[in-house]
Amino acid sequence: MQGAPHILVVDDHREIRDLVSRALTKDGFRVSTAADGRAMRKALADSRIDLILLDLMLPGEDGLSLCRAVRAESKIPIIMLTAKGDEVDRVIGLEMGADDYLAKPFGSRELIARIKAVLRRSQDKTDAAIDRRPKRYRFDRWQLDTGGRELLREDGVTVPLSTGEYDLLLVLVERPQRVLNRDQLLDLARGRSANALDRSIDTQISRLRKKLERDPGEPKMIKTVWGGGYMFTPEVTPE
Repeated sequence: MQGAPHILVVDDHREIRDLVSRALTKDGFRVSTAADGRAMRKALADSRIDLILLDLMLPGEDGLSLCRAVRAESKIPIIMLTAKGDEVDRVIGLEMGADDYLAKPFGSRELIARIKAVLRRSQDKTDAAIDRRPKRYRFDRWQLDTGGRELLREDGVTVPLSTGEYDLLLVLVERPQRVLNRDQLLDLARGRSANALDRSIDTQISRLRKKLERDPGEPKMIKTVWGGGYMFTPEVTPE
């Protein structure tokens, strides 16, 4: 499944989630599922999602509200799923920021074709989204420069980072004071190139500690949470 786009299916009907998941997995996609808005937000926080299939009619917070909330923070492509035939609902969904819509019932071939079309269109927007990311993150006595992909100490010394170390540190500084397990770190840092058998996260963490910590033997910035993963503890200021 290495290199496959990661699709999040949000629908309160388990049968639909299972059917869609099987169809997408068979076509080579990675798939996560959520039954409601709370589970959707957790999946978005814990994984790098390439596209959301979002049901309009959800219990509690409905699909339109969730679409608006996602679009306020992210450019992740969204395809709305609706059983309604009312054109007004589809228009509102598109106005809220959805990239496409699909009325239930739908066939797997049409669904997959829509997903691939939306993903192709979204690729053109990737560079612009990256340009809007904060250029620097300040924490403790350090500054991470995303433009130059450099780690700068307070005395101006540049500390070299490998590609893997930079990607992992960026994940950590963007999510301070949160416990992230190894699988989440791997997915967020590597995205589509993540390999489920890759256990290099511990090695990368050890190398980052040697470069960041005053005493790598007693780490204060990147703490191990036993049974959970790792937590980046400093206060981070994006600029």
